[in-house]
Amino acid sequence: MLLRLSYLAVSSVFAFMRLLPMNDVDKDIEILALRHQLAVLQRQIDRPRVTAADRAFLAALLHRLPRPGLRQLHLIVSPDTILRWHRDLMRRRHADASRRKRPGRPPTHRAIQALVLRLAHENAGWGYRRIHGELTVLGIKVAPSTVWEILRAHGIEPAPERDRQTWATFLRSQAHAILACDFFTATTLNGASVYVFAVIEHANRRVRILGATAHPTAAWVIQAARNMVMDLQDAGATVTHLIRDLDSKYTRAFDAVFAAEGIEVVTTGIRIPRMNSIMERWVQTCRRELLDRILIWNQSHLLHVLREFESFYNGHRPHRTLHSAAPLRPVPDPITEPDRVDHLEVHRRDRLGGVLHEYAHAG
Repeated sequence: MLLRLSYLAVSSVFAFMRLLPMNDVDKDIEILALRHQLAVLQRQIDRPRVTAADRAFLAALLHRLPRPGLRQLHLIVSPDTILRWHRDLMRRRHADASRRKRPGRPPTHRAIQALVLRLAHENAGWGYRRIHGELTVLGIKVAPSTVWEILRAHGIEPAPERDRQTWATFLRSQAHAILACDFFTATTLNGASVYVFAVIEHANRRVRILGATAHPTAAWVIQAARNMVMDLQDAGATVTHLIRDLDSKYTRAFDAVFAAEGIEVVTTGIRIPRMNSIMERWVQTCRRELLDRILIWNQSHLLHVLREFESFYNGHRPHRTLHSAAPLRPVPDPITEPDRVDHLEVHRRDRLGGVLHEYAHAG
């Protein structure tokens, strides 16, 4: 419509410029000829088609003429239609102007909105009233309803719905004091299954192989638990929770060993390995990087292999969670000397006959 209206305006300007050199007699003759042609067309066309741009142009051009003057013109529409078009044009103009003004309170500043969202994410138990009170303490003046609108617009649920502690939140908040344990099996060359008992610390991902046996009796499992508690005491580790599954190998006496040390035993759900995901992930790593690539002769050979892998895993293997550090080895300082970069001399150390590789600088 705007393009059509611009075209009509430009063409009318050129038509007006063409009339400037004409005298009044020539103009009157041309006007009479155009009126006669218009009368001929009106006898042949019942209802002419008028676009929105034509309506706006005619309304803007002819609204200044008085009603008697409009009635004397031979127009394709009635004078009342021209005036109605002009009223509609003015109504739309006023509506656009009022829409641009946007009545009501001004929008909340983006920095305040970001702060409200931050307080809601960092404090799951805070409702909009509590957040509003914190903003008041900071000297930020907003209405409680404004805080509620910001939370609702970003899909943040009320505080009772957000304050529920999920399993993932529990693991993250207590990672520095959580142990996870699990049994997994390894098969020897004669087809016998050997049960391996291992634990992992959530905070630093350190793994401890507590033992391997073909018959994990209750007495054997309890003794492994006692050995683990003594190992933790020697290392000075502070543990408050132990995650285990519902395997029948874990007896009440097993839980009592940890309860005596103030360690709470947390059991996972039935067939929900994700509740012990870190331990399950380590078992997959042990199978993929070790057990699937080596033949196990017997139980003693399995223990030797697992001890080597434990030393490699804790002392050398980089971990993404630890920003490429190992559980017992921090990341060294980056090399900045150009001479050392140009003459890198890295040696490889093979473990278990080349199944595991360790790389280190020479010297």
